Amino acid sequence: MEQTKTENIDRIVPDTSVIIEGLLSDKLRNGHIKAKEIIIHEAVIAELEHQANMGKAIGFLGLDEIKRMKKISTDKGFELSFKGVRPKAAEIRHASLGEIDALIRQLAYDEDATLITSDKVQSEVALAKGMKAIYYRRPEKGLRKLKLERFFDETTMSVHLRENVPPYAKKGMPGNWEFKELRKALLKQEEIQEMSREIIEDAKLRKDGFIEIERPGSTIVQLGSFRIVITKPPFSDGWEITAVRPVKKLSLEDYKLSEKLMDRVAKQAEGVLIAGAPGMGKTTFAQALAEYYAAQDKIVKTVEAPRDLILPERITQYAISYGDSQEIHDILLLSRPDYTIFDEMRNTDDFKLFADLRLAGVGMVGVVHATSPVDAIQRFIGRVEMGVIPQVIDTVIFIKNGFVNKVLELKMTVKVPSGMTEADLARPVVVINEFETGKLEYEIYSYGEQTVVIPVQESRGRTGAHKLAETTIISEFQKYSRNVEVEMVSDNKCVVYVPESDIARIIGKQGTNIKKLEERLGIGIDVKSIDEKHGDIKPDANNQINIKGTAKEQREIPFEINHKKNNLMIELGLDMQNKDVDLYAGDEFILSAKAGKTGMIKIKKKNNIGSRLMRALQDGEKIRLVV
Repeated sequence: MEQTKTENIDRIVPDTSVIIEGLLSDKLRNGHIKAKEIIIHEAVIAELEHQANMGKAIGFLGLDEIKRMKKISTDKGFELSFKGVRPKAAEIRHASLGEIDALIRQLAYDEDATLITSDKVQSEVALAKGMKAIYYRRPEKGLRKLKLERFFDETTMSVHLRENVPPYAKKGMPGNWEFKELRKALLKQEEIQEMSREIIEDAKLRKDGFIEIERPGSTIVQLGSFRIVITKPPFSDGWEITAVRPVKKLSLEDYKLSEKLMDRVAKQAEGVLIAGAPGMGKTTFAQALAEYYAAQDKIVKTVEAPRDLILPERITQYAISYGDSQEIHDILLLSRPDYTIFDEMRNTDDFKLFADLRLAGVGMVGVVHATSPVDAIQRFIGRVEMGVIPQVIDTVIFIKNGFVNKVLELKMTVKVPSGMTEADLARPVVVINEFETGKLEYEIYSYGEQTVVIPVQESRGRTGAHKLAETTIISEFQKYSRNVEVEMVSDNKCVVYVPESDIARIIGKQGTNIKKLEERLGIGIDVKSIDEKHGDIKPDANNQINIKGTAKEQREIPFEINHKKNNLMIELGLDMQNKDVDLYAGDEFILSAKAGKTGMIKIKKKNNIGSRLMRALQDGEKIRLVV
């Protein structure tokens, strides 16, 4: 029979279910039941002890309920006793098969007591045996409001409850919230334990409630829209409850994505990572994306731990905490979804499962914690071969303050990594571009035995050394072409741009000329058509040479060379004082120099340049000075 009114009962034997639910202490405290003696079977204590030793919350909550009944017995004047024989280990292990329930029923029968239970099967068996039994139905969904809910309002993102500390909450929106104290009174351990018991009870009763993970010292519960984490000693140094709830539900249209990105999401992106820092709105965006795919008549599944996405009924949500990677793998391949949303990828098994399913052809959307977009990609390095990363991930969507902050795309190519100069250093490189602009931001490649992620720096302004090197190289190449431009790629690499008609003469037969120039200048040289840089730009009518945006006209100047002890004195005249000139012996460039205040350049005979100039004079080579 079902109890609905106050009754006087001489002797009561409660079973484990009614103790865990905490129903009996409430009835006794409120006076709905008046008893002379309450008998608890040693099997109940043994089962609760076993659960507590395994770190399960229901064990601790059941023991707390017995302590409450002990205190109520003193206040209400009834006797609380413990009887029966402690069950064997095998009987405790098989409690779910009814061994413990049978021992409790037998005690109630032997003591001519009333069995009180909230287990329907236990009640029916007792009544079938002609025993006195009272069945208390567990509260149905919606009949009560959780004590936890009184800490939430419409702006609350999360609530943080800890014993001996006032309750706190984050209020606002992702990226724009405040941490507020909810009351001055400290939370007592008993209050948090009561809320924990209530949360776990409701998780068992409600259709939208799940105990996702239960470990020694911690329990993770999904209850409606609430994701709740309960921790207790010895895992934590005190009882604590953290409850998170989505503040706002958004559709994909609310994110105002660009047409280019919407086209990518709809047609091409099948290996998507949604990345961002905690609390920035990753799960909300994943939820919007799942609903968008479902609305496009796609079969959508989710893999979650815990199942905290609030989705329509047509989307099946799998809990990886109740299965394993192999089971999820088998189910998804056999059920053939178009897209799978993998929420909260944390450990190596999660990343490997994501990669395996993606390579099997399942469209995957993964959610990961990351402080920058590239950090999300780096979490795959070492877990997945570098060569398959672009096949596993093609798009990274970084969420910040609730909205899309940046989007990266990945491609595989073979090239010389940025910053390297030698052609024989070419290798497979994963290039990471900013999606909207196509700008190269990072490169991933193997360097030795390591896989490295290198940011690609923007080209900076030329240094003084680069400018001087460019001037020297231009002077050398003007022997072959009247229109020369030089761009320093690095300290030991440059690109020389000349007219197409001059390239063959500069390179020479089988590259002999360019090799000599590289050896003489001590730098690697690439020769390219100037049309690649400027289209169809040609020298003007005055044969003016454009170098890096400045116009220069070359002309030879008269001079005299005199010998003076250990020096060669080149006299240019006072009109050339402080002017820069280039000195040639025949067609060979010798040096660039600045004339002094008297219009004179002094060169020591014994240094390399002086020796070369002396040989030129002795051999009758033509000496030229060009300004």
